[in-house]
Formats: sequence, structure tokens, C-alpha cells
Amino acid sequence: MSNLQSKMARRILTHSFSLLHVDRVDLNRKWNYKNVISPYIRIYYIEGGNGYISTLTQKLKLEAGFLYIIPSFTLCNLECDNNLNQYFIHCFEDSPSGLSLFHNYRKPLKIRASEIYANSVKLLLKINPNRKIYRSDNPKVYEQNVYYREYQELNNQQSESVFMETQGILLQLISQFISYLNPQQENAQEIPLPILDAIQYIQINLSSYITVKQLSQRANLQADYFSRIFVKHTGERPLKYIQTKRIERAQYLIITANKSLAQIADEIGFQNLPYFFRIFKKITKITPKEYARNNQFI
Repeated sequence: MSNLQSKMARRILTHSFSLLHVDRVDLNRKWNYKNVISPYIRIYYIEGGNGYISTLTQKLKLEAGFLYIIPSFTLCNLECDNNLNQYFIHCFEDSPSGLSLFHNYRKPLKIRASEIYANSVKLLLKINPNRKIYRSDNPKVYEQNVYYREYQELNNQQSESVFMETQGILLQLISQFISYLNPQQENAQEIPLPILDAIQYIQINLSSYITVKQLSQRANLQADYFSRIFVKHTGERPLKYIQTKRIERAQYLIITANKSLAQIADEIGFQNLPYFFRIFKKITKITPKEYARNNQFI
């Protein structure tokens, strides 16, 4: 096998995407939701009208002919002034490392939609006609564990051809935002195995006490050097990364699990409830109670 063939043989997709919802909706001023944080990716294609996605630092206008993506665990507000003709896609992201494609950029993105990508959105709806949100357009209603399980089961019932076509469209759409976010990505350095191992260890052991010393010893590296290369490849220092992953897990559990905040805090490695509240608010800008209240079933 040639070197080129060897490299090609090793190149595999490390991220997969699981479809949750897809639909076309005509929205009005009732589409006005604050402090929305979802454990999945949102993609919008706008056919007409206008609205806004806003965060603490930016405000994107939703306008016809554009595609938008809101990475998972991104705090934002959604609003419509008058009317908005919108296609939307919700999908879960999964990777062996637990590292999101957007781990260094948790902000909404906007790109102009070419005809091929606009048609791809419409095709995704055509081949998945039973993925609408029949209950409500309010995240507080449809972000519930029972509905996650219901829609995930539909993925298992797809034919092989529809499953592959669905995956292809999701990859096609998301790739446009990745290339827009980082045009030099093809030349980016791969994450070293010791860092990938540390990331995976963190994901699996969120409930345990984890220190930089432990992680650096696993990597057989000095702690300072380990921290430097961890920052280089994740964008965050190890302890901040651990906190972020714990809070992301807490957000998911608050939405989907029937557990108290104390139980959730203990499950993700916070034995001190006030400290959990403080870190949660530091990262999400709202308290766990506010987040739970915003996501109650109504």
C-alpha cells in the first residue's frame, strides 16, 4: 500500500449526527423565547420574513436566502418581529472524543445559502416527513426526554438508503459552516493522542475528582507542558474544560432527566451545591433553577 493509500485508509469521519426534528413553519410574534440552551445543534434556512438570534455579544438578523447554525449548548434568544418563513433542523452531534466541531466557537453563525443547500434542506424534510414538532414551537415543550427517545427511535426505523441520505445532507450542511468558521481547517494539526485520551477520560469520569496532575501523568507529560498543549488543541485550560463539560452535562440532565439539582450536581462531580450553582451561572449566565424553570413542560 502506498503512503497516499495508507493516509486515505486511516481517514474516517469522527463525527456523526442524529436527526431529531425537521420542518417548515410560518412563525409570528409568538416566536419569542429567551435563554434557550439546547443539547443539540439547530440549523435554520429562511425563506421569507425576518427575525433575530441574539446572544450576550451579538445579534444576527434572520433573513431570506441565508442558512444559520446554533451550536449545541449555546445560550441565545429567539424572536420574530412580525412573520418568519423558516425551515429548521435539529440534530445531535456525537464523536468518540466528546469534542464538538464547534468546541472553540459556541456562537450562532450565518452564511448565504446557495441553491444546492437550500434544496438539500427541503429534501431532508421530504425524506423525513414525520419529524415535525407537532406539539409546539416552544423549546420548553419539545425539549423533553420522552420526545428525544421517540424521535431517536425513528432513526432506527429508517431504511438504509434514507438513513445514509439523511446523514449525507446533515454532513453537507454542517460542513459549510465548518469551512466558513475555519477555512484553513484542512491544514490544521490533528489533536495528539495524549490530548484525545485526556478528553475521553474527562467525558467518562465527570463524576470523579479529576486534576491536571492526574491527566498529565496519564499522558506521561509534565503538568505545565500538558496544560499548554491542551489549551492549544481545545481552546481551554484543563480545569476550565472539565467545568464546561460538567455544566454541559448538567444542562442535558436538567432537560431530560427526572432528577433534583442536588442529584445532578452529585452525578457530575459537584459535591458542593452552592459551588455547582456558581459555576453553572458563570458558564451559562443563568442559574440552574432559572434554566430548569425555562425548560419546564407547559
